[in-house]
Amino acid sequence: MKIGIFDSGIGGMSVLHEAYHRLPNEKYIFYADTEHVPYGLKTPEQITGYAINIAEFLIDHGAEAIVVACNTATSVAIKELRRRFDIPILGMEPAVKPAVEVTDKKRIMVIATPVTIREDKLKDLLHRVDEEHRVDLLAMPRLVEFAEREEFDSEDVRGYIEEQFSAFDKDKYCALVLGCTHFNYFKPEYRRYFGDDTLLIDGNYGTIHHLADVLGLKMSSDQDKAIYFEDYHNMLCQCNTDFYFSGKKVEDPKTLEHICRLHNRLELVRKN
Repeated sequence: MKIGIFDSGIGGMSVLHEAYHRLPNEKYIFYADTEHVPYGLKTPEQITGYAINIAEFLIDHGAEAIVVACNTATSVAIKELRRRFDIPILGMEPAVKPAVEVTDKKRIMVIATPVTIREDKLKDLLHRVDEEHRVDLLAMPRLVEFAEREEFDSEDVRGYIEEQFSAFDKDKYCALVLGCTHFNYFKPEYRRYFGDDTLLIDGNYGTIHHLADVLGLKMSSDQDKAIYFEDYHNMLCQCNTDFYFSGKKVEDPKTLEHICRLHNRLELVRKN
């Protein structure tokens, strides 16, 4: 089975990394639309156009199912993608429902891109699951920019996170929902700010679990084994993945090493 996964940039690699753990025997095509990142500052029409073009590209390259590993693209374009293409197409949405189900009384913070927060898809989700109105929303677009340049633990990152959250009383929150796949890289900084008692919840596991159900695939029993890559050759041999950045196959050592560092970072923060 060949599975296409795409995002505006490198955030979707957090979904791919989850797939490596849960569905390690499948083949993958990962597409990062680095020419147009970040999607969170684009118009819905632009995002839909990008998503259609990428889906066509992935299907032309053999994808039998597609994961839209981008909350922003999902919120804007998933209906049009499913209307146009006759293969399974799965999207991402902030994991608000699990956060509401596993917590009680205290508030929940959802951080996402401005487009995700603005679109009706998230509003409809909150209407369905947030019956007690415990969820607050916060746009954090600069985290996408930090992630794209591999800036995860700098003073600028820390200062931005503290500044954005400063309007809220952190002691009132029991969970932080990561509503953008780029945001997974910063789990240690959220933990530093909120402390160990606040749950960090993303939608990656739920998405891959749903993918396995839809495609009739068996989840790996060795899912918690650490996956580190010493070099890009090791990664490509183990994971059967073709990487494309804005339609160009990634083959140069510098970019492949960049991808390796990102996956190692994701493994480092996986249990945070």
